[in-house]
Amino acid sequence: MAARKLLPALYCRHRGGDLATGSRIIGSARQPFTDDQYRALLEERVRPHIDPDDFNVEAWNQFLRQVEYVRSDARDGASFDELAARLSASGDRTRVFFLATSPSFFTDICRQVATVGAVTPASRVVLEKPLGRDLGSSRAINDIVGSIFSEDRIYRIDHYLGKESVQNLLALRFGNALFEPLWSRSWVHDVQITIAEQVGVEGRGEFYDHTGALRDMVQNHLLQLLCIVAMEPPSSIDADAVRDAKLQVLRALRPFAESDVHARSVRGQYRAGAVGGQPVPGYLEEPGIPAGSHTETFVALRVDIDNWRWAGVPFYLRTGKRMQERLAEIVVNFRHVPHQILEPARGAFAHNRLVIRLQPDDALMLQVQAKTPGDGMRVQPMSLSLSFEDSAATRRLDAYERLLMDVIRGRLTLFMRRDELEAAWRWVEPILHGWADSSDAPKPYISGTWGPAASSALIGRDNCAWHEEA
Repeated sequence: MAARKLLPALYCRHRGGDLATGSRIIGSARQPFTDDQYRALLEERVRPHIDPDDFNVEAWNQFLRQVEYVRSDARDGASFDELAARLSASGDRTRVFFLATSPSFFTDICRQVATVGAVTPASRVVLEKPLGRDLGSSRAINDIVGSIFSEDRIYRIDHYLGKESVQNLLALRFGNALFEPLWSRSWVHDVQITIAEQVGVEGRGEFYDHTGALRDMVQNHLLQLLCIVAMEPPSSIDADAVRDAKLQVLRALRPFAESDVHARSVRGQYRAGAVGGQPVPGYLEEPGIPAGSHTETFVALRVDIDNWRWAGVPFYLRTGKRMQERLAEIVVNFRHVPHQILEPARGAFAHNRLVIRLQPDDALMLQVQAKTPGDGMRVQPMSLSLSFEDSAATRRLDAYERLLMDVIRGRLTLFMRRDELEAAWRWVEPILHGWADSSDAPKPYISGTWGPAASSALIGRDNCAWHEEA
């Protein structure tokens, strides 16, 4: 995490002139490095993750001079004395503690930095997901962290909210009059949110087998995207106004009853196959995965929002590893016109469809019906497309660049509040319990496909189809 995301992001903001003069970056872990040894390690491990177009030797060397290292062990309080001594030289400047560790260490680290006097009124803490394994463990972590840092100094980070495309989603909804009159049950037929990965567990087998796709992706990324799509217009872009609006969506999610878990959810697990033309092993053959594991690598859910705007509109959430494409997108299918006077060129009429692509590229596509050339009045679907990357006049910030600067500047809008997090866990828990109580194994799917056939059946029961199958 630090080598791939955090330090490249900090370097880019340093080069962009956003880090204040005299800023210090202190790495801390159990290995006994000196400052120079740590800088040499960054040269080896961080530099390859910096875009060559962003790299400048002089800026990089200046950045490295700001980097220090202190050994510490979350379970050894004495090891934090040196960190406190280093930080004392910073006076009352803003301190950001970014805990890029297992959540099991969050409480220990917060207690240790508080015990040695390193937490000041200007200190902030950043917590990576997943924050706990369920509602109870999440509350336990938040209770202890909250006893040391006030809520307005706790930044629960979800990097999806820092993506430029997600910011564009907010702009699309609340900066234009075009879509808002159609953004309700009166005109929306269904909504699909997909985050598909081509990678497997990437050497994190032991961690992933104790987590699974529901905790790793649905409880945070997918639910956050759902909230932005479905929330009421907030009164302002201020942190609490936006987070209040998201919380109302989470509270309106229809809970899963025991009988709903089988009917409204699909969990899958990838088998050996090919991704990008290369053979890949199945989940059970990955290092660190125990034989017979029932941990899911794929999830599909049918979700209902019980409020006036969305009652009766199905929302479909889907995520998986070893999928056919690396893709994150939101698809809004609109209802057909009330009375059809035209004739389709072939097959049935397609829905007007808005596709908001989040990765690998940021794009907006609107599918409409247009007349086919020639005699008659037959129509066929055509797409109006806008690529945000092609239209951008300035360099686009990486998600962590934006979020780290928001932490430093004290902006909380893109971070989860505690009541949001608890509402998400409260909704997810019945699904976890239903799967745990079931003797059914996850549905198998071949790597390099779009997941188990049961996910197509799930959406097909409502006379819908996934975007790539439509």
